[in-house]
Amino acid sequence: MREIGIGIVGGGYMGKAHAVAMSAVGAVFDTALRPRLEMVAASSDASAERYRAAFGFARGTADWRALVADPKVEAIVIASPQSTHRAIAEAAFARGLPVFCEKPLGATLDDSRAMTRAARGHVNMVGFNYIRTPASQFARQLIADGTIGDVTWFRGEHTEDFLADPRSPANWRTEGDANGTMGDLAPHMINAALALIGPVASLIAEVETVHADRPGGTVTNDDHAQMMCRFANGAMGQMYFSRVSHGRKMGYAYEVTGTKGAIRFDQEDQNAIWLYLADDPEPVRGFRKILTGPAHPDYAPFCQGPGHGTGYQDQIIIEARDFLRAVETGTPVWPTFADGLAVQEIVVAALASSRAKAWVDVGAA
Repeated sequence: MREIGIGIVGGGYMGKAHAVAMSAVGAVFDTALRPRLEMVAASSDASAERYRAAFGFARGTADWRALVADPKVEAIVIASPQSTHRAIAEAAFARGLPVFCEKPLGATLDDSRAMTRAARGHVNMVGFNYIRTPASQFARQLIADGTIGDVTWFRGEHTEDFLADPRSPANWRTEGDANGTMGDLAPHMINAALALIGPVASLIAEVETVHADRPGGTVTNDDHAQMMCRFANGAMGQMYFSRVSHGRKMGYAYEVTGTKGAIRFDQEDQNAIWLYLADDPEPVRGFRKILTGPAHPDYAPFCQGPGHGTGYQDQIIIEARDFLRAVETGTPVWPTFADGLAVQEIVVAALASSRAKAWVDVGAA
C-alpha cells in the first residue's frame, strides 16, 4: 500500500463528509491507496484553519488554486458551490490530477460539457452517493439479472421538507437554478433512474415555485417539479422532486415494476428493500421486506450482522473506495463526468419542457 495526498476544496457539509470518508476508507476496505489529508481549501484563512484542525489536514488555504498546484496534492475532491466546479476541475485536469466532483457536475449545461471534455483521459468521478447503499446496489443487481423480468414502469421521488414552511427566510438555496429543487434534489433521483432503468429518451415536466416570497427576499428558483418520461428501452416513468413536502426528511424513494415482479425502496428505511415475485405461491405472494446484510454489496466491510445497517457516511466511504480504485488502476469508475452530464441534460430538458408545456427529446438542447 502507499499513501496518496488528498486535497479537498470546501469544508462544509460535504467537505466534512469526504474528509471523514478519506480518513476511514483504508481501514474499512483495506485499500491499496491510503489517503493522507494533505490540504483543505475554504473561503477564508480562518475557515481553512478551522477545517484543518477539525478534520486532520496537514494544511489549509483560502485559495483553491494553491491547493490544486501543490505538489503534495495527488487527487482532488471538489465539494464547493457549483459555480466553482468548472474552474477547479479544469485546473486539476491540466495538472493531470484525478478529480472527484460533487453533484451537480456544473452550474450550467455548458459548464458540464466543458468539464466532461476536460476529463477525457483522466480519472474522474461525480458524487451520487445514495445509489451506493447496499440495498440500491442489490436492486440494480436484481433488475440487471432479470429477476423482475422486463421493466415496464418506474416511479421515483426525491422529497424533503426543509423549505416547506413559508415563514422560513430566503437564503442561498432560494437563489439561482443550480440551488433550486431541479438543480439540488432532482439530480439524485434522475441518476437513480438512469442507473436502474437506463437512458431517458423523452419527457414532459412541470416546474413550480410554491412560496415565491419569503422573509428577507423573493425566491428565484423552483420548490417542486413533476415529470413523466419514456425510457430508451420503452419503459414508462414518472418522477417528483420537492423541498416543500411536509414530513419528508430524506424521501429518496423508487418503485420498479417488471413483467415478473416489482421492487420498492425508500431511503428513510435505507437498509431494506421490498421485493415482489409474481411466481411465488399464491398463499405467500406479496411484497417481502429484505433487510440488508453481509450477503449484499458493500455491506460486510462495515458490519458482520444482518439487519444492523449502514448509514449516510458509509455511502461516502464507498464512493471514496471506488475513487481510490480508479486512481490505482488509472481508469474511470461509474458515475463518471459523462454520467453527470447525462443527468444535467435531463434537468435542462425538464426545464425546457416546463416552459414549452410540451414533450421534449432529451439531449436536444
